[in-house]
Amino acid sequence: MSKGTVVLAYSGGLDTSCILVWLKEQGYDVITFLANVGQDEDFKAAKDKAETLGAKKVFIEDVRAEFVEDFIWPALQANAIYEDRYLLGTAIARPCIARKLVEIARREGAQFISHGATGKGNDQIRFELSCYALYPEVKVPPWSMDANLMHISYESGILENPKQHAPADLYMMTKNPEDSPNSADVLEIEFKNGVPIKVVDVKQGTSKSSPLDIFSYLNLIGGNHGVGRIDIVENRFIGMKSRGIYETPGGTILLKAHLDIETFTMDKEVRRIKQGLGIKFSELVYNGFWYSPECEFVRHCINKSQENVEGKVQLSIFKGQVYILGRESPKSLYNEELVSMDVQGDYDPCDASGFIRINAVRLASPQPAQSSLSMELF
Repeated sequence: MSKGTVVLAYSGGLDTSCILVWLKEQGYDVITFLANVGQDEDFKAAKDKAETLGAKKVFIEDVRAEFVEDFIWPALQANAIYEDRYLLGTAIARPCIARKLVEIARREGAQFISHGATGKGNDQIRFELSCYALYPEVKVPPWSMDANLMHISYESGILENPKQHAPADLYMMTKNPEDSPNSADVLEIEFKNGVPIKVVDVKQGTSKSSPLDIFSYLNLIGGNHGVGRIDIVENRFIGMKSRGIYETPGGTILLKAHLDIETFTMDKEVRRIKQGLGIKFSELVYNGFWYSPECEFVRHCINKSQENVEGKVQLSIFKGQVYILGRESPKSLYNEELVSMDVQGDYDPCDASGFIRINAVRLASPQPAQSSLSMELF
């Protein structure tokens, strides 16, 4: 007699195949779900394997477009980056996968959800918090390269030694910059409301305008030039440090372009507040709280801040680097006449003297000696 129905987040690999067999042996009916988030996968082979191992049903869902529009674009608006370096490719993909996983579980009347994420990593937390937020009554039987449209991550094995250099043939998404083309690719990326709406290859005279096409094309160009490689040690939510190597070519290009057009069009003080919200958003997403009320609030505020982030950024991609060449915007806050050293405009240079004196009041006030201050601290 069946113990109930489980929807398994299935990859076709060894881990989730073993979980499928184990769940069957424990008396569960197993439905497998494989999300196409842009990874290089033989989906037909994975489907055949799941059916051979006894899956009751197999669902393969192409979620690439919604992954870009509903998850990558909000992260881009936030300039989301964890601990100053990680662009959150895996963390952003998990709530996208979980949303479809829950949709299938509800539709099929499944009482359980299962996944193959390790208990020592962040992904178990991300999957399960998302599932509980979207399907509170569900039960999760819990039990690593991760690949998706945004990035590929590598960890474990020889990489657990933080001193060990990554093998030269590790990278799958980007060329070694030393082997990349000897001429740059020049692009123009157009933004509206803080998200890209068009990318133009200036040399080729071609363009892309759908979200999925834009991101895929930037992955291609960035990957060809070796853009977006990082090797970092990060702090996991569960309290341990881990080493990860990431390739995020398209995301790296977009981050640099977005930072540029945002600074060009956003008020200084608004942007300062928005930067703090971006850090908070990155932490929430990394820790698995995409569907929390506080993350929804932060996303709403960030989205509001992007209303005037509009315009075009021209950039060059070459040998692992992204170089900003210029920008233009109908919403620009840049005043060429005001900033010019050759035109006085409405600015009186004499005003600077008063501004300097006011700011110097604190600095000119008597300060306690450093030695006595240090003694007080200890």
